[in-house]
Amino acid sequence: MIVGVPKEVKDQEARVGLLPSGAKALVEAGHQVLAQAGAGLESSLPDQEYKDAGATIVSTAAEVWNKSELVVKVKEPQPSEYQFLRPGLTLFTYLHLAPLPELTDKLLESRVNGVAYETIREPDNSLPLLTPMSEVAGRMAVQVGAQYLEAPMGGRGILLGGVPGVAPATVVILGGGVVGHNSAKMAVGLGAHVIIIDRNLNRLRELDDIYSSQIVTLASNDYTIRESLRHADLVIGAVLIPGASAPRLVRRDMLSSMKKGSVMVDVAIDQGGCFETSHATTHTDPIYFVDGVLHYCVSNMPAAVPHTSTFALNNATFPYLLELANRGLQGACRHSKAICEGVNTYQGHVVYPAVAESQGKQWKELSAVL
Repeated sequence: MIVGVPKEVKDQEARVGLLPSGAKALVEAGHQVLAQAGAGLESSLPDQEYKDAGATIVSTAAEVWNKSELVVKVKEPQPSEYQFLRPGLTLFTYLHLAPLPELTDKLLESRVNGVAYETIREPDNSLPLLTPMSEVAGRMAVQVGAQYLEAPMGGRGILLGGVPGVAPATVVILGGGVVGHNSAKMAVGLGAHVIIIDRNLNRLRELDDIYSSQIVTLASNDYTIRESLRHADLVIGAVLIPGASAPRLVRRDMLSSMKKGSVMVDVAIDQGGCFETSHATTHTDPIYFVDGVLHYCVSNMPAAVPHTSTFALNNATFPYLLELANRGLQGACRHSKAICEGVNTYQGHVVYPAVAESQGKQWKELSAVL
């Protein structure tokens, strides 16, 4: 199979979908790898490493897309890439289609088979390709929040951990999953006062066992969220419904009770965001204010640390990529239920129900069209 690796074009997206080590393994398995020149450069992976691994370097994105049967990326196709979508192409990447009806329509019109990292689910219900970037984003959320709490950045002028005689910042984390856990780990390590809110009481028990008196755990409801926001210096949105739009837990009217210059980091923005006032921003223009509250809603946060993120992502994605290359999409789906769960669009049909429900579209069981 011909596997293509284009250079990412989303704003400040510096990750790459395949490591040289992965290219070597694919070539050794009998496949051909086409990598666009410079695709890995911003992840500290020069073209020569791909050449040494047996990949063919091509100069343009068009060559990669047009000659490849399977394209592996990091982020969803951008409008400049829509021209390359075509029937029979299998696309393996983060898609996050629920809040992106235009992209969904393009995938359907072009009959692209879209396999989304974020919905690949193993029998134990784990999301192995979402986990590594959730770990990165969760840790980054605290770093970013601490930075924007500084007065020159527009924040309240709060040091996250305080100093002797001065109270630390209060960090409220909405969601106790992978993002929330990693955010808590960083915030606790920096000495902040940490509150984690989740609707899953068993998960709160687990977090309480891990952190004990270092955090406060609260059951999620409208009142708890509203009251916690009043005291928050930093709020991290870390909720997830796989493949579906994130629930809007923080409403616009709640912001009026928050401290001016407090910071909200919406890690759920890839799935539409969990704050009513959220809209996607970029690394180039990352923040905006609503009612005096600073919002950071960058939809590809891990791209700011591309070397770490690329290696962490590829560690997780490559076994599935090799399966797709070796067996083809149909064969891989028959062999792996996890890959079946990853298919969001197939030959002009939405085959992932959460995407269809978020956009009011019809959907079909993958087994009915495969």
